[in-house]
Amino acid sequence: MAVYTEVPDDALAAFLEGYDIGRPVSCRGIAEGVENSNFLLRTTRATFILTLYERRVNPDELPWFLGLMQYLAARGLSCPLPVADRQGRTLRTLSGRPAAITTFLPGGWSPQIDVDRCAQVGAAMARLHLLGEGYVAERPNSMGPHAWPDLLDACRAGGEAVRPGLVREIGTVLARVLPAWPGVGGNPTLPRGQIHADLFPDNVFFRDGRLSGMIDFYFACTDWYAYDLAITLNAWCFDASQRFLPVHATAMVDAYRRVRPLEAAEDAALATLATGAALRFTLTRLYDWIHTPPDALVTRKDPLDYAARMAFCASRMGGPFLP
Repeated sequence: MAVYTEVPDDALAAFLEGYDIGRPVSCRGIAEGVENSNFLLRTTRATFILTLYERRVNPDELPWFLGLMQYLAARGLSCPLPVADRQGRTLRTLSGRPAAITTFLPGGWSPQIDVDRCAQVGAAMARLHLLGEGYVAERPNSMGPHAWPDLLDACRAGGEAVRPGLVREIGTVLARVLPAWPGVGGNPTLPRGQIHADLFPDNVFFRDGRLSGMIDFYFACTDWYAYDLAITLNAWCFDASQRFLPVHATAMVDAYRRVRPLEAAEDAALATLATGAALRFTLTRLYDWIHTPPDALVTRKDPLDYAARMAFCASRMGGPFLP
């Protein structure tokens, strides 16, 4: 469920008077997503997405996210384009929430994950990285390694109930990853810039088998490019039994390289980055699993799926990630 704030018809009509996009025809809640309230908005002119940003999103950061989407869309990346009102504003208030309208992307996310789709995602992510190089404003990664120890501490009391030994396992991996992280101590830094940081299958649209767009940039930040690749490898290249799919992963990385070649230091760090990526999502899912009330509208995700991926990736540290 992803509609936490309802929008009355009269409030919507008054809101749209500030835009030059036509009169409202329908506004239907969208079930996908967990962070914000999303609506499919049809007007007399076109179809759009209306998003109301809920309490988990820092409103001070919204101009950065919307600005990044504007920048990327203007340079040819297929992503939602924030729609400005008659006064040039892309961020306003509706039903007591910060709100924005973006263009509607054709297609939809595909539950079918195959080698070809993995390759398309790798190439598209590399294009995103290159196109974003001119967007000089930076946003630190709020879910980077500095946040992981506190997340683990917040999970200690309830983590053992999820699986005995899980907290200790996460702590062991964390103790290996933090000193090996790029830029820490004597470890080399890596090429960095604007990354998506949440390019899961439900954030990538396909149409007739071809990638048609990327959505949900609200975890985007400024970080290592190869970390974005590592997050996406975790999200796309394991099967339902959490077994690694090396052919899928190789297709994704090779397609990425053809658009943006990886430096030797990025290749060397990929296993550490993949372990950190799996650790990050294990921790955030475990935190939500423990701290989200049972009657909340947010659908909790099982942290054990990512714990299994974390264990696999950790077994590759100290050597090449891909076979």
